Amino acid sequence: MKISIIGAGSMFTRALTVDILTIEGLEEGVFALVDIDPKRLELAHKLVEMVIAKTGKNWKVISSTDRREVIADSDFVINQIEVSGLETVRLDYEIPLKYGVKQCIGDTLGPGGLFKTLRTLPAWIEIVRDIEDLAPGATILNYTNPMSAVVLATTRITDLPVVGLCHSVQGTSRKLAEMLGVPYEELKWECAGINHMAWFTTLEHNGQDMYPVLKEKAKDPEFLALDPVRLDAMLYLGAFVTESSGHFSEYIPYYRKRQDLIDKHCGSGYDGETGFYATQWPTWRANTDREIQQLVSGEKELTLKRSHEYAAVIIEAVFKNEPAVIYGNVKNTGLIENLPQDGIVEVACMINRNGINPCYFGRLPEHLAALNRSNMAFFELAVESVLQKDREMAMRALMMDPLTAAVCSLSEIKAMFDELYEAQKDYIAELN
Repeated sequence: MKISIIGAGSMFTRALTVDILTIEGLEEGVFALVDIDPKRLELAHKLVEMVIAKTGKNWKVISSTDRREVIADSDFVINQIEVSGLETVRLDYEIPLKYGVKQCIGDTLGPGGLFKTLRTLPAWIEIVRDIEDLAPGATILNYTNPMSAVVLATTRITDLPVVGLCHSVQGTSRKLAEMLGVPYEELKWECAGINHMAWFTTLEHNGQDMYPVLKEKAKDPEFLALDPVRLDAMLYLGAFVTESSGHFSEYIPYYRKRQDLIDKHCGSGYDGETGFYATQWPTWRANTDREIQQLVSGEKELTLKRSHEYAAVIIEAVFKNEPAVIYGNVKNTGLIENLPQDGIVEVACMINRNGINPCYFGRLPEHLAALNRSNMAFFELAVESVLQKDREMAMRALMMDPLTAAVCSLSEIKAMFDELYEAQKDYIAELN
């Protein structure tokens, strides 16, 4: 077993390697770590060696800032790259703010999500070409945002199997069980849509529909404040969504187009705070580096508790041929009938020795599908603008963004795009 991790300096590396090394029976293999930052790569290498030593397994670690030196013959390639994030996070937030677009996260949709796409995809496309060349039997597991854009681009340029992995489905399903006061193992649910906007279309406990219970609870202002945008939206849309209130508030036109609506519906932090990501990202990055250093030095204890991430679930199911179900982002090949075919959808996937087998869902309630389609149109234009090197297409992606369109005129959107493009021209591929 050989597993390559691209962007190994990321916070995900520790959890993912712990998860993989706690798979029973997977006693030997190779981790190939890649990062363009040699200091972060060195720390990641030492940390993974510590995890291996603590498990007592016969794995080894190789690492390089040049991926072509280490990724050959990988069985799985895990992508978790961040392209120029520290240099651009303030630009992604502050320039749109001048035009009245008040983002909370801004890494998936909207102005921030568009320019993260323009920064990320050119680097990722080069990586995919190297995987095709050196590891043609690999399966790609993507953790990088914008999830839908990265996976969509991957499906457009290669036949390599790819799945986008988020933690919002498993995290939100557990949160719903907690909100409803029922054991997680007893909550029956179905979920489908797109990344960061998949819908829990079924919530049942012992045969009882739990949505009336949740809606009644949401009438209590104190309960509503626990997850303000998602719970409020559920009262009107009829379904709870997978991503946090802060993320979700950016993907629809209803909650962030006026300051009074932000004040009424959005809370602090991930509950919808304006500028939250731009303000906190540099601190999170520094804290991650500090924590890794503390683990490597022994100042902080390294534990082997398995996480809820899906990567190891996939690897274990393939390795043992023991079927497992995950929720993954995959090409829509008729899986959700009323979403664009060949777009990227998030659905249940059965995993076994044959790899990733997405499961048919059917039709979403039409109003929920319509909200998904608005986001998918943005991703289609953003991805194709990179593949076709088309600047005008990238600008029109921003015109399709629900929040930006709710706040700005077309001329204002063009002016905002031009200003962002000029400010970030050193970090993105040139578009014609």
